[in-house]
Amino acid sequence: MRKFESAAQSREPSAIYLNRELSQLAFNRRVLAQAEDRTLPLLERLRFLCIVGSNLDEFFEVRLASMLVHNKMGGGAVPTPSLANTLERTSAECHAIVERQYELLNNEILPALRTHHINLLRHEDRNKAQRAWVKHYFEHAVRPILTPIGLDPSHPFPQVVNKSLNFIVELSGKDAFGRGTGIAILKAPRVLPRLIRLPEELSEGCISFCLLSSVIHAHIADLFTGRNVVSYSQFRVTRNSDLWVDEEDVRNLRQALQSELHSRQFGFAVRLEVARNCPSHLANFLLEQFSIDESRLYAVDGPVNMVRLVELANSITDPALHFPAFSPGMPRSLSTGDLFEAIGKRDVLLHHPFQSFEPVIEFIRAAAMDPDVVAIKQTIYRTGMNSDLMEALVTASLRGKEVTVIVELMARFDEEANINWAERLERVGAQVVYGVVGLKTHAKLALVLRREGGELKRYAHLGTGNYHPTTTKFYTDFGLLTAHPELAAEVNEVFIHLTSLTKPKTLRHLWLAPFTLRKEIIKAIAAEAALARQGQPAKIIAKMNALVDEGVIQALYDASAAGVKIDLIVRGACGLRPGIPDLSENIRVLSVVGRFLEHSRIYYFRNNLKHRVYLASADWMNRNLFRRVEVAFPVLDRTLKRRVINEGLLPYLKDNVNAWELHGDGTYSRREPRGKQKAFCAQQHLSASLGAPVSSDH
Repeated sequence: MRKFESAAQSREPSAIYLNRELSQLAFNRRVLAQAEDRTLPLLERLRFLCIVGSNLDEFFEVRLASMLVHNKMGGGAVPTPSLANTLERTSAECHAIVERQYELLNNEILPALRTHHINLLRHEDRNKAQRAWVKHYFEHAVRPILTPIGLDPSHPFPQVVNKSLNFIVELSGKDAFGRGTGIAILKAPRVLPRLIRLPEELSEGCISFCLLSSVIHAHIADLFTGRNVVSYSQFRVTRNSDLWVDEEDVRNLRQALQSELHSRQFGFAVRLEVARNCPSHLANFLLEQFSIDESRLYAVDGPVNMVRLVELANSITDPALHFPAFSPGMPRSLSTGDLFEAIGKRDVLLHHPFQSFEPVIEFIRAAAMDPDVVAIKQTIYRTGMNSDLMEALVTASLRGKEVTVIVELMARFDEEANINWAERLERVGAQVVYGVVGLKTHAKLALVLRREGGELKRYAHLGTGNYHPTTTKFYTDFGLLTAHPELAAEVNEVFIHLTSLTKPKTLRHLWLAPFTLRKEIIKAIAAEAALARQGQPAKIIAKMNALVDEGVIQALYDASAAGVKIDLIVRGACGLRPGIPDLSENIRVLSVVGRFLEHSRIYYFRNNLKHRVYLASADWMNRNLFRRVEVAFPVLDRTLKRRVINEGLLPYLKDNVNAWELHGDGTYSRREPRGKQKAFCAQQHLSASLGAPVSSDH
């Protein structure tokens, strides 16, 4: 019996795999550590605090909501012991993270901002002139839009939108009709700005802001003439935001989703945030109204939506308070001449955001304008409301090209943008397909067919990240522009599969989920294990966002037991336990959290010095491998293969600034320079080596 089998069979599953939810929250701890780092620019620390808030929002909206839905589907309101344990542990960790968030905000970030003459003013901080201005602003810009609702039988508790700012107010005395209605609810309309900048002449040489919540707090009594405000609190409720549509039971997925989008704002409640000074009876009243367990009540010392403070970071232009300005580089082969000619000569590798995403946009734009191009095909998962690339597809269709776009309507939180683009593309004559029923189309592919010399030639773009104009500036990803005949032909086969719903042909180069991707990954891992058992050197390096698929984890455990040296760079959730004797002692797991979000997926297998390198859209998660259409593609050019290894993997293994190492008990420790080691930051290294003015493909 192999070493792995004896180790695995002697352990409970919990001893072999780390908890996914706690692993996700551990990532937030690492982001929080960036906010704690006093060597970072001040407004970037604030930005990291806001990222933690945004991540927690999504954790509650999706992960926690999913656990609660699953429990209800299992029958009964009492959770199973394992679920109860997970809920208890995640609740404790979420409360600890939130407590540290506000501690950092109030004790470090805001005081430090004041030393730079940037003030976030509460009512008690404002002088007489500032209070007069705020009162005028309230009367003319805020009060006319507000609609306080006194609760009585004809005015029941109102619908409260997901993550919106609201107030609960306790009143004494009688209302205008002589009744003793004691509670009112006030919604802050979303049209009102949450961060308000005071005029310079009132700021005494500083830059002064106040929050909408502070403005309303200061004048809330003015809304209830003839009544006394006994107590009040801001509050915010987080709701289940995972849309569900029975794709097999609807005739038009787009129409079904459009009707569901509105209901997302009113899904069942999963978290309640109130001000720390909120009276307990008001908090309990809200918990009862929203049917939320007390363990999911968060009383915070500051704004209930910290994410809104990113507006402050965005509005201050002082370069000393931000990361140094960064300009992406451009591959030398694309600096002059015809784009298709350059790609036809040799594959072009782009490493974003260190290298510009503009060549990808120009690839589609040039195809739209080129009279020799006859067809363009593209997958869209996330692209945002404004996109030059999507505008180019619209132009292409208007110019008579055959445009086929596979739009994933179920891309979480991007459904509305994708629906809008789908409708616009259809109006200009493009063929729009909504992927495969029951699967999300997550692959990042574009294909251009061009007439050259009486024949059709294919040009393709394959990537690890989304075709999104904003995230391409902040997410690390790889993209490949290629005219390789076999690779481009296989991209075309994937498009035919997705539009015709026929069984895909056998693909020699591409690994396609849900058909072959997981099988090929495990096969490649097993091949390294076989080499190790023969006494040959064996090595695996993989980089991804998450690793939780049990089959892949067990294959890695098996390879480790065989002697394969395995380095994993997993930014987020990781279910694998590294460094466990007889199980994973040859596995090291790192997580890198820095200025840019690590998003690329890279699979490297030494393969007896053949050095197989794959780039992919897929993490090693069950949902990616079985419930999505994903593509992993090989880097065939030796020079570009070396670039992927030297840029996408090796620098991160050397990082001792932004890298964290995972231990077998699920905890992480930050890697720091040892002895005479110099500090090395992978992202800084890549910014310097690949950034503007010019970088080389070689």
